[in-house]
Amino acid sequence: MPSEPPVRVDFFSCKPYDRRYFETANHGNEVALHFHEFRLTPDTLHTLEAPDTLCVFVNDVVNSDVIDYLVARGTKHIALRCAGFNNVDINHARACHLPVSRVPAYSPQAVAEHTFALIMTLNRRLHKAYNRVRENNFSLEGLLGFNLHGKTLGVIGTGKIGRSVVNIARGFGCDVLCYDPNPDPSLATKGVMYTSLEQLLQRSDIVSLHCPLTRDTYHMINEHTLASMKPGVMLINTSRGGLVDTQAVIGALKRGHVGYLGLDVYEMESELFFEDKSLNIIQDDVFERLSTFPNVLITGHQGFFTHEALQQIADVTLSNIIAAGQQRFDPTYFLSPGAEQ
Repeated sequence: MPSEPPVRVDFFSCKPYDRRYFETANHGNEVALHFHEFRLTPDTLHTLEAPDTLCVFVNDVVNSDVIDYLVARGTKHIALRCAGFNNVDINHARACHLPVSRVPAYSPQAVAEHTFALIMTLNRRLHKAYNRVRENNFSLEGLLGFNLHGKTLGVIGTGKIGRSVVNIARGFGCDVLCYDPNPDPSLATKGVMYTSLEQLLQRSDIVSLHCPLTRDTYHMINEHTLASMKPGVMLINTSRGGLVDTQAVIGALKRGHVGYLGLDVYEMESELFFEDKSLNIIQDDVFERLSTFPNVLITGHQGFFTHEALQQIADVTLSNIIAAGQQRFDPTYFLSPGAEQ
């Protein structure tokens, strides 16, 4: 009997580094890999042939129209190669009995360490110092920072990444306040205090976001919550862009209420991030205004971008694809089960 052909997987928003890691992880050629560099949107659906599995990233659009198109063509699985799933209509996928998997934890230390890279760079103005020294300017004027030791860091969301941020913060000697609807009792042994969101915002010198984007968390940082923070607060977002109302934070920056802003994500990033726009005129006026502030540091969604994280993403995603083919739907990885469940 001839063996069955391997599962066909179409990847979207796939860069050369994704291809390298997935081809290495697919050492047994368990699946047939087909890579597309462009994003999946309702306008690019026509490029699909008949993939068994669709593999997407954070800025691909998998709404009800896309899901209906996939189901009609026999697609059996949507594999997210990321933790967040706000770009997928999970309820519609579930109604269509279309399994959706994700990578719930890929090197949480990668994002946590990038969080502190933003904190330290903003605080000690390393990006400005680097440029000065390259121009033989060794003046220290305008580069004054503050000690992290003894400062209060507010961590919103204490999942794996949030817990990693707490561990690093304690190493710096920070006092740590946490907010999460589902507190982690193990953090109490590390001298960490859970509090209300209101108390955290009022008492923290640095506020760092590490929660998923949902209806409840959309624009949780807004004009009202910004006003409740300390004057000169440092705000860091390495989670999801939609957690922050960008217009509101621009207003707080203009008033001087927000003293530092570090972003690895942006709510309209899908039209910008992961692409080389260096020769383009950026049409996003909000982003352009945001980038003019001297106390704002933006990176292009690179918090996850380490060797270890990419390795884990490839390994777990391929394992999910194989599991879906065998009708195994571990709730740790699958947000939407198969038809038999």
